[in-house]
Amino acid sequence: MSIKLNALYSDSYIDVSQYRDQHFKGNRYEQEKLLKQSCTLYVGNLSFYTTEEQVHELFSKSGDVKRIIIGLDKVKKTACGFCFVEYYTRADAEHAMRFINGTRLDDRIIRTDWDAGFKEGRQYGRGKSGGQVRDEYRQDYDPARGGYGKMIQKS
Repeated sequence: MSIKLNALYSDSYIDVSQYRDQHFKGNRYEQEKLLKQSCTLYVGNLSFYTTEEQVHELFSKSGDVKRIIIGLDKVKKTACGFCFVEYYTRADAEHAMRFINGTRLDDRIIRTDWDAGFKEGRQYGRGKSGGQVRDEYRQDYDPARGGYGKMIQKS
């Protein structure tokens, strides 16, 4: 009788998460395939004041960074709390997923996830007011992400 231990065959830090980009152009199979071979990471929960240089300094510790695309508010064209980090190799991106996800950058705990590959236009927030959707409905005060959520600010 042989028993397989999943821990030997799986690494939760580099596995593909359940999140899927709803705006992906293509089918689910194509998206899965791209995610499993991607060298690009989505990085979330950044401060609006985090610079490209800060992102590069942290993420270059796990490998050679090809480029960084800072997420922008589609109306104001200012940083809105996310970015894409593209590496030259999958191995370097896996190191970032393993060692950087959940660490602090600019006094915030950041999240990393696999991205199917950056395409022009994806650097803009998808929220109604131009930023990220999660900042539309946030009820707490977060000075690093523009204060209160946009819906509370309007009322």
